[in-house]
Amino acid sequence: MSVKQFQVTFDCAEPVRVGRFWCEVLGYLPPPPPEGFATWEDVKSEEQGSWFACSDPSGVGPRLYFQRVPEGKVVKNRVHLDVRVGTGLVGEERLAALEAECARLVPLGAVRGQLLLADDENESCLNMQDVEGNEFCLD
Repeated sequence: MSVKQFQVTFDCAEPVRVGRFWCEVLGYLPPPPPEGFATWEDVKSEEQGSWFACSDPSGVGPRLYFQRVPEGKVVKNRVHLDVRVGTGLVGEERLAALEAECARLVPLGAVRGQLLLADDENESCLNMQDVEGNEFCLD
């Protein structure tokens, strides 16, 4: 039996902040608030702010789930997301797409990392960090 769906879970200090960042990056949307509530801010509970979830509105990409944990990030991620903005592009055209996406994400709180230029085996990519320092690549 094959897996039909999966979600990517982020451990973080501020789930709502990190989740909203990734919504902007990927065009994802949070689920609607429970029936009887106009917004998620209207939902009062002990768990408020301890988690956040969002999904690809097209239903193609995985659900993202953000959960509060007490410990901070200490080392490099062992798994990271590649945001595929340069698929099918090469050379200067690819670099321009990576730089344009970087310019869009930095004002949202992303931190630019190292630009890795194309070599004999790999196309160029740009290392970045999200609002809590989680590594991801513009690819």
